[in-house]
Amino acid sequence: MEILNATDAKREFGEVLLKAQSMPVGINKNGKPVAVVVSASEYEELEALREEWLRAELKKGMGNLQSGRVTDGKSVIDRLRKRITNAAL
Repeated sequence: MEILNATDAKREFGEVLLKAQSMPVGINKNGKPVAVVVSASEYEELEALREEWLRAELKKGMGNLQSGRVTDGKSVIDRLRKRITNAAL
């Protein structure tokens, strides 16, 4: 992945768009990563993968609910408090 600073990306925006058709282009500002430009088709693929993952996670969660493998929020918080207290000792 090619990395450009924000000033260069702004100045060469047309070139950034062309490069993004074949590979992601990273953009840094003040030496820190702030954005990645990808092609529209790659973005659509990423969104489809994210949606597929989310559906799978929801399906798992629904299975857990239906089989009774759930814990209420109060119990979870109580267990976390106990862990934190024990870790502090």
